[in-house]
Amino acid sequence: MLAAFAKSQSAADPLSGLEVAERPDPQARDGWTTVRVRAAALNHHDVWSLRGVGLPADRLPMVLGCDAAGTTEDGTEVLVHAVVASPGWTGDETLDPKRTLLSELYDGTLAELVAVPTANLVPKPEGLSWEHAACLPTAWLTAYRMLFTNAGVRPGDTVLVQGAAGGVATALVQLGSAAGIRMWVTSREAAKGEQAVALGADRAFGSGERLPDRVDAVMETVGAATWSHSINSLRPGGTVVISGATSGDAPSKAELTKIFFKQLRVVGSTMGSRTELESLARFVVGSGIEPLVDSVRPLAEARDGFARMVEGQVAGKVVFTV
Repeated sequence: MLAAFAKSQSAADPLSGLEVAERPDPQARDGWTTVRVRAAALNHHDVWSLRGVGLPADRLPMVLGCDAAGTTEDGTEVLVHAVVASPGWTGDETLDPKRTLLSELYDGTLAELVAVPTANLVPKPEGLSWEHAACLPTAWLTAYRMLFTNAGVRPGDTVLVQGAAGGVATALVQLGSAAGIRMWVTSREAAKGEQAVALGADRAFGSGERLPDRVDAVMETVGAATWSHSINSLRPGGTVVISGATSGDAPSKAELTKIFFKQLRVVGSTMGSRTELESLARFVVGSGIEPLVDSVRPLAEARDGFARMVEGQVAGKVVFTV
């Protein structure tokens, strides 16, 4: 099968370790199913794997990718849930200390075929295109859990999204606005803020800019660079939900006094469950949301998509078709 995989790793030159070539077809073990991929999407996780973060070198070569939609051997159309629980785990798989994502221990989705636990398959709703379906299992699922499971916000509330252009940020804007939540964003670039407004954000602000009102919740993926602004932007009793720290995880000011004095909630959030992915897919179709797609190209041209992400040019999801 054709696949995009990590053959080596380099922190300075991640693309040097990427190869798009033939790999052996996957063999489904007991309780697993082979899915013929119709579309797969790229995530920063894949670039980090090429940099040597989260993927030990002794597991190479490793097929990359967490997001996919395709068909099972009997023709059933499915989305692939990427969080793989350890054997015997019950309950929320994201809480399993031994959980992995596809492409960490088991080959990922940037291939013509992928083997996954049968329990990880989610029915693809009618009306959801292959390209849009492939966007959902990682960034969109992360956004869904942040907003609807962990933030505790309701229609009419105001939510600030730090950073306007990333995959999770654009998903937050589209999901929140569809649910009747007033979404504000920050960005270092005016054009990216304007794009967020076009997607449904109510307003866009410069990074660190003082807001006209305190917000009910902040969606934080940037980390150290925006942490103080996030804490200072919350109303008393508000919530900051963290799913990443792209600028670093050690802010110069922890703001602990403000956190306890204002009785703020700080909630960590990682990916989402299979049940949440199923709910997300139904919500996207029922609300008429079309996930923002940066570009669509055949899997054979995966290197071009990776290069676009490494260069920071991506707005929305990069999708590969098979």
